[in-house]
Amino acid sequence: MDMTAMLLQQLLLWGLLPLWLLAGFGDWLCHRVQRIEHNAGPYESMLHWLMLLEMGPALAAALLLDISAGVLALMFVLVLAHELTTWWDLSYAAARRRIPPVEQWMHALQLSLPWAALVSLALIHHDQAAALLGRGTPDWGFYWKEPPLPPAYLWGVLAAGVLLVGLPFVEEHLRCRRAAIGAARRRAHLREVVRAAR
Repeated sequence: MDMTAMLLQQLLLWGLLPLWLLAGFGDWLCHRVQRIEHNAGPYESMLHWLMLLEMGPALAAALLLDISAGVLALMFVLVLAHELTTWWDLSYAAARRRIPPVEQWMHALQLSLPWAALVSLALIHHDQAAALLGRGTPDWGFYWKEPPLPPAYLWGVLAAGVLLVGLPFVEEHLRCRRAAIGAARRRAHLREVVRAAR
C-alpha cells in the first residue's frame, strides 16, 4: 500500500467513520427534539431501521473483508439502497413534520460520507475498481481482511455504533410505538364516549 492509500485508509478509520456515527447520533437527537412520535411516528422509525440494516453490512464488509471487486459491488448496492431509502424517508417525514436546518445537515453527512468512503476504498483498491469497469479481471470473492484491523479498533467501532446509533434508535422506536398505542387508545376512548352520548 503506497503512502496516499495509507493516508486515505487512516482518514476513513479515524475521520469519516467516527463523523458518520456522530451524525447518526445527531440525527436521533433532532428526531427527539422534533418529537417524531407525535407526527411521523413508527413508520418513520421503521425507515430509520431499514437504513441501519442497509449500512450495517456495508460497514462490516469494509472493516472485516479484503476489498475485492465483489466487496466493492456489494457496498455500492448497499450504499445506493441507503440513498433511495433516505429519499423515501425524507419524502414521508417532510409531509408530516418540519425538518430543521440542523437535521438537514445531519442528513447531508449521513448521505455523503458513505459515498466518500466507497470512493476512497475504490481509490485505495483501484485495480479491483477498474476491473469492475471492464479494465482487468474482477475478483468476486469474499475473504477475511489480511492482516485484520486491530481487535481494539473493531470493538471500539462496535461499542460506538451500539451507543451512538443502535441504542438511541431502539429508544426512538419504543417511544414511537408507545405514542402510537396511546393515540389508538385515546381514539378508541373517544369513540366510546361519542357512542355513549348518542
